[in-house]
Amino acid sequence: MSAVLGILIGLLVLVRVIGKQVTGSLVTQKSLVGMPLILLGVGVLSLSSAVHSASTGELAFLALNCVVLLGAGFARGASIRLTQTADGMYQKGTVPTLLLWLLTIALRVGASFASAALWPHSTFSRSAIALTVGLTIGAQNAMIYRRSLAMNIPLAAQRA
Repeated sequence: MSAVLGILIGLLVLVRVIGKQVTGSLVTQKSLVGMPLILLGVGVLSLSSAVHSASTGELAFLALNCVVLLGAGFARGASIRLTQTADGMYQKGTVPTLLLWLLTIALRVGASFASAALWPHSTFSRSAIALTVGLTIGAQNAMIYRRSLAMNIPLAAQRA
């Protein structure tokens, strides 16, 4: 995947995810699992072609980046307001959610620049974009699901 295409897909995903959180939306099983699984799948496929040429430093940098982005995802999931409606669980992002999204984006962009500076001829970092976005959204959704169980709020039914 070209860098420009990867960036455009990443921006589209983030606009969609952040937009739904700012405006609020019902939480369904599909909304919790769908996008993270797709992004993780694309990320694994992208990395599978680049991992053979990655150095130990690049792999360690990716692992650290993933740990940080998982933490940011869990924090965002904890900051989202969850309420029970007649249709099921409803989520709405808060000001801290938006600030955490800005921090997440800054961390990811910073990691991309750092990786490019450290390994200027490598494509490994660009190949990890979908994986890292999928991980952070997946962590956020896992936290939302855990909170829904703790609050005993059922997920909304999937609309046809």
